[in-house]
Amino acid sequence: MKLPLMGVINLIHETEEMGALTAGRCLATVPFGGRYRLIDFVLSSMVNSGISNVSVFAHTKFRSLMDHLGSGSNWDLHRKQQGLFVLPPAMEDQTDFGKGDLYHFWRHRDYFKRSEHEYVVIARSHIVCNIDFGAVLAFHQARGADITVVCKRWPGARTGLVRKARLDESGRITEMQDHFGRLASEVVSMEMYVLGKELLVDLVETSLAQGKDHFVRHAVLSRLGELNVSAYLHEGYLGVVNSIPAYYRHSMELLDQQVWKELFFEPGSVLTKVKDEPPTRYRSRATVVQSLVANGCEIDGEVYNSILFRGVKIRKGAVVRNSIVMQNGIVGEGGMLENCILDKEAEIRPLQQLKGSPDMPFLAAKRHVI
Repeated sequence: MKLPLMGVINLIHETEEMGALTAGRCLATVPFGGRYRLIDFVLSSMVNSGISNVSVFAHTKFRSLMDHLGSGSNWDLHRKQQGLFVLPPAMEDQTDFGKGDLYHFWRHRDYFKRSEHEYVVIARSHIVCNIDFGAVLAFHQARGADITVVCKRWPGARTGLVRKARLDESGRITEMQDHFGRLASEVVSMEMYVLGKELLVDLVETSLAQGKDHFVRHAVLSRLGELNVSAYLHEGYLGVVNSIPAYYRHSMELLDQQVWKELFFEPGSVLTKVKDEPPTRYRSRATVVQSLVANGCEIDGEVYNSILFRGVKIRKGAVVRNSIVMQNGIVGEGGMLENCILDKEAEIRPLQQLKGSPDMPFLAAKRHVI
């Protein structure tokens, strides 16, 4: 069923606390889970919810984003009408680059005004979850809210940078702080906002007229007293992946079968760019325990509690423990990895031993040879 809801994936000024993983790509296209990119989760949730009009507001380093999304065919968004729109930053000069997301929304205001949809959901790409936006919209309408923020009650959460919120007894948000605030609350924002399209356009124009250009900080937080901003509490899995420790932690959680099932199949399947690869080849000396292995790998060593992306090669005598090896990575003969992250096409030479810690994993950059 199609929803009267258009989707916006907002990549403007996303945090870049990911070191080498975001040196040559935007946060949205950081590989995750063996064969996916971070943006796949929110995009798949939108498509599975019946949203047929999705725009991605790109900002920096979006070449890999364009390559990954293509025409949108892998998400059934390659259509003559509506479908997927990748909207690059519309800059008249270099000073426009540093402006907030409201400015970029305003530069593409015709996109919003021409849409027939009544509501908009604005989301970030680094939130790993599987959510039904139809249920969020139904909640928004039933509550008569001006803005609905998708949140999760997350006591003692150890994750990336999060925005905390305080609710009253009715579920209305009375206070919300930026990522570095010290608000004592168990409720965290999932950076997903549902509101009427006309209200969004009004907030964009009003805020910019006041010299303010950030959606959450200026259009939402400054109006908590005058607008009915309600919290929809998500019950499913949540990962906030905007730092290296958070990336490693949430990746390792995927090795829990219950987490894998909940994230990738409930309420719908997570979709990604299709690549045809042969099955993984396990040599006679291969040992693989409690690991996630994508297609096209060749394993002749030992792999424990790890994630291998497509085309990874683990040579004879190599041992990989509690590590993530991205696409086409190579661990040479007799090599050893423990608590490591290898970006795409990184190579570990024979007999090299690398070891990090769960709180600070060792990170090898893309195409780096060690």
